[in-house]
Amino acid sequence: MSDGGQVGIVLVSHSREVAAAVAELAKGLAGGGGTAPVAPAGGTPDGGLGTSAELITAAAERVDGGAGVAVLVDLGSAVLTVKALLAEGGELPDGTRLVDAPFVEGAVAALVTASAGGDLEAVEAAASEAYDYRKV
Repeated sequence: MSDGGQVGIVLVSHSREVAAAVAELAKGLAGGGGTAPVAPAGGTPDGGLGTSAELITAAAERVDGGAGVAVLVDLGSAVLTVKALLAEGGELPDGTRLVDAPFVEGAVAALVTASAGGDLEAVEAAASEAYDYRKV
């Protein structure tokens, strides 16, 4: 990994619409146009519900700027798909990491941190800390 780029964010959901909506929400809350790269990878290639290794890999390649890629997921099989891609090696860019974080809050925290120039460890920590956000 080079030190030149920002950490990229991939949002993996079982739904194309959910992944796209969370990406747009995160971009809006992170400041709009000047954000780190973020890409949704939702649903299957034919638009159905599910997860797709192809869509995840393509999204990771799109956001890879050389500083790492943080992947956030919504549900169980999305976790399994990303873990399988990481275990295979070579499918995802070097420095890709599955981040254990709540999907929406974690996506916002990850993108804000990446946009501010945080490295992959800082992005992962910010997203994971979103588990502690209190709503009451």
